Amino acid sequence: MKLEPPYRKIIHVDMDAFYASVAALDNPNLIGKAIAVGGNELRGVVSAASYEARKFGVKSAMSGFLAKQKCPHLIFVKPDFKRYKEISLKIRSIFFEYTDLVEPLSLDEAYLDVTENKKGNPSANDIAREIRARILEETGLCASAGISINKFLAKVASDINKPNGQKTVHPNEVLQFLEDLPVNKFYGVGKVTAAKMYNLGIFTGKDLKEKSLETLMKFFGKSGKHYYNIVRGIHNSAVKPNRIRKSLAAERTFRENISSEIFMLEKLEKIADELERRMIKNNTRGKTVTLKIKYSDFTQQTRSRTKTTFMQTKKEFFPLVKELLFQEKLTNSVRLLGISFGNLNTEKKLPVWVQLQFEF
Repeated sequence: MKLEPPYRKIIHVDMDAFYASVAALDNPNLIGKAIAVGGNELRGVVSAASYEARKFGVKSAMSGFLAKQKCPHLIFVKPDFKRYKEISLKIRSIFFEYTDLVEPLSLDEAYLDVTENKKGNPSANDIAREIRARILEETGLCASAGISINKFLAKVASDINKPNGQKTVHPNEVLQFLEDLPVNKFYGVGKVTAAKMYNLGIFTGKDLKEKSLETLMKFFGKSGKHYYNIVRGIHNSAVKPNRIRKSLAAERTFRENISSEIFMLEKLEKIADELERRMIKNNTRGKTVTLKIKYSDFTQQTRSRTKTTFMQTKKEFFPLVKELLFQEKLTNSVRLLGISFGNLNTEKKLPVWVQLQFEF
């Protein structure tokens, strides 16, 4: 089987340890140190870790206590989202000098479609290298990039030569690259899915490719079709500029676990104030309110309620939050509470972008 043109030229740019790197940028004393952003050795959860910390097994979503056990000399720093956003906007402005087809995934990563680009440069590889150099020059931070014919491949490729590197998967290399790739390196295949694949004798893309569509859908449902396609280099999702936000949330992790619903209501009042501020700032309304509860044993529960009309203000949605809190008895003391909105008024159809054929 051979992939046929037309090919798109997609770049995935991913900042290297962004939050930790910004901390070191603003405080040179932290350069080369094991840094964890968020949490502390007693409470909280690590949001991000420097590469020096990762060598000791520290990673995002790990408790601060465990992170400190793994890396005794770990330095905890507070997140500064205002600063992250400031730098992210600078980086994004660089992207737009090359193409208007930019799809941000978060503050520190984005897809770019450079099939047609403002520089008239036919080499996506050269564009990625130039963008990374610009980011370093203008922000002092390093970025990695993946370049290929679709978003899935570009995302996987950007991880290969991290940090401060890039990888191009040329159209002629796509199928062999995917066959050789371990399944746990496929973007979107987590630990649970990978373990399930191992039990089926699927360890590489080649093993995955040998399974029929029927078999994959039997064991993985709708995702089975996705796996069947991507291992054959088929992933037609276009780069979507002005990506539509599907949810908006605010949450808080507490220094000490809370057992009383009365104290929880006090905390939820403040969280609701913050969520209302974000909803108004983003000119967003929603129909579905979700209460997120993380217990002291790290198990998590969500409770949702949907109305037929859109809500935005605390006055409109907080009565639902109260109902959700008392909906059923809590199973343990609580370490985190959050409120989020779904079914937003921003959810609408995006345009379909049609790409023309160009030499890769």
